[in-house]
Amino acid sequence: MFLKPIEEIEVRHIIHKCDNKTSTDSDGISMSIIKSVIDGCSKPLTYIFNLSFQSGKFPNSMKIAKVIPLYKSGDRHNITNYRPISLLSQFSKILEKLFDARLDKFLDKHKILTEKQYGFRSNRSTTFAITEFVEGVTSAWDNKKQTLGIFIDFQKAFDTINFEILFDKLERYGIRGLVLKWIKSYLTNRRQFVSLGVHQSDFLDIVCGVPQGSVLGPKLFILYINDICNVSELLNFVLFADDTTIWASGEELLQQLLGLITVELDKVKKWCDRNKLSLNLDKTKFMLFGYGRLNRQIQVRVGDANIERVYETKFLGINIDDKICWKPHIKYIHNKLAKSISILARGKYIVDRKSLHTLYCSMFVPYLDYCVECWGNTYKSALCSLFKLQKRAIRIVHGLGYRDHTNSSFAHSGFLKFFDLVKYKSAVFMYKVRYNLVPSGIRGLFGDREGGYGLRGHLNLKTQAIRTTRKSFCISVSGVKLWNRLGDDLKQCTSVKQFK
Repeated sequence: MFLKPIEEIEVRHIIHKCDNKTSTDSDGISMSIIKSVIDGCSKPLTYIFNLSFQSGKFPNSMKIAKVIPLYKSGDRHNITNYRPISLLSQFSKILEKLFDARLDKFLDKHKILTEKQYGFRSNRSTTFAITEFVEGVTSAWDNKKQTLGIFIDFQKAFDTINFEILFDKLERYGIRGLVLKWIKSYLTNRRQFVSLGVHQSDFLDIVCGVPQGSVLGPKLFILYINDICNVSELLNFVLFADDTTIWASGEELLQQLLGLITVELDKVKKWCDRNKLSLNLDKTKFMLFGYGRLNRQIQVRVGDANIERVYETKFLGINIDDKICWKPHIKYIHNKLAKSISILARGKYIVDRKSLHTLYCSMFVPYLDYCVECWGNTYKSALCSLFKLQKRAIRIVHGLGYRDHTNSSFAHSGFLKFFDLVKYKSAVFMYKVRYNLVPSGIRGLFGDREGGYGLRGHLNLKTQAIRTTRKSFCISVSGVKLWNRLGDDLKQCTSVKQFK
């Protein structure tokens, strides 16, 4: 890997893309201040950053982290009830983003990162990770196979990375010479202090782990665990940074499958031990997918410990259950929206309509929008309660009566009705699939085009032959049917933006 020289216009572009945050670093500088003086400081910054790349040294003054304790819940006098927030040098973040852009090009060109990793990579998201997992489980279910999933939790994963192992792996990936020297300089000799009001602690050295709150930290971590997928040919992996999910399917009897999985999990445990990563066995769970809740006494062991069996768990922000019916997640969202309704109802006597509109966008839209193409394709009767809550919220925002129609209000405010939102997000997903704008692992879940040679249907996708209702709700089936019903004018759009 080689570092291309930095140009002044590149520095300006990165600074303009940064958020206008007012939080200050150890020097008392915020990004808002840097943006206001960019015309005067972009040239010396470019010189300093180029000098850093040429010498393979990361400036020591940019290695100081200011840690602020943020209260979570419970007793305010208990130190464990505070989350440490690390504020790094603003100039450090700019230099990291410049390096990260060059690192991404190198990793993409040589296809170094595993296709199973969906975290902190461009054009990848939790939606793709959830889709691959759900499609894998339901396909095995559809083929009458037993499926068992393990949701792994690493203990303080980012804080326990061993530098010597990381440097060895980077060298094997081709990140050597001056570039590796720069990364070593970036990670070593870092210091931090705690700031609370007007009080400030002494400086202490950071001896392991990637810097919290940094741009490069997550990228170095996913390179560190990149080879975990190679430890087993039987297990399937889906990674989102340190969130690791494993599942295995087989036509064997359940006890035989459990025996095979136990052997493979021992390999994963050995990999963790060699890489000095520890599994949090109290938070690591397993789930047996299927309708029958028989075999209640089954056990899965990792090393010398049994892990707990669950029937529902949180997976990348989605509540997933052993039947993949999405009822726990729909119930969770229903409860969140019901609380938001009460806030809106009380707020309508205090704030104007514009503020109510903003409240709706912040308290309703994220819950309805997040990964809805994964969980929103299910029985309509299960989703009706969410649509009713959405209409109640729209009536409050627009000052309508309890039984007034909401069609014109939806149109006026520019919000999609919930069932239209599911179709819209699914259609956008399918456009990306059709034009290969998704990772190869996701594209492989869908068949090739139906037609060819300019015949009718040449823009369509093949529909799968399925056996179960659960599989019919997956986007690889329901999304394909939706795509094939769209008009050719939509299917021939030249960009996602035009399609939307």
